[in-house]
Amino acid sequence: MTTARDLAIVALDLAPDHPVEQGDLSLALAAAEVFDLIEARALVLDDDRIAPSAQAPTGDRLLDEAASSLMRNEPYESVEDWLWRRGRGLSAAYVADLESVGLTARPRGRRVPLRTGWTVPVDSAARQRAAERWGAREPLLVALAAAAGIQDESADSTENLADDTVTTVLAAVGDAVMELEAVRQRRVIEDAAFDNVWRGF
Repeated sequence: MTTARDLAIVALDLAPDHPVEQGDLSLALAAAEVFDLIEARALVLDDDRIAPSAQAPTGDRLLDEAASSLMRNEPYESVEDWLWRRGRGLSAAYVADLESVGLTARPRGRRVPLRTGWTVPVDSAARQRAAERWGAREPLLVALAAAAGIQDESADSTENLADDTVTTVLAAVGDAVMELEAVRQRRVIEDAAFDNVWRGF
């Protein structure tokens, strides 16, 4: 299993109490894939640029898909550009993939407030692993969850994330999530203004 899959499982597990915006989770999952691909030695980070490395199968379908989609021509892609490109619809892709391999199921008579789909994790080794990482407050997983809006970030849980690569990716996903929220707020204001005009105010 990967950090991205663990994040998706945690998001689904906590969804009844912590509804997640699909876009925020998608950006956080794309950031998690960066870390997974670094661990798989499929990429290296050169400042804020994603430089592809020797590609080898990871055994994870979505992660292999991510590796094959890396830009392979200089000046390469920035982390921010990757988050926006790869993140488009990514939460829905993870939800569908988890269901296709039997790691989630659709509950009967109960809705789960995650806008990516109405599924919940089933008892499995994958769920247990994600729960163990979450229960141990693994700093990287906690930071990515905070970026997705699953919970507020704790300084205690992220104080060990001083690595330049980690800092670069987390800063990029934080900026992207804030930008997405600004877009949402603008749309709310524009919709409200349109409604007022329509009503004659």
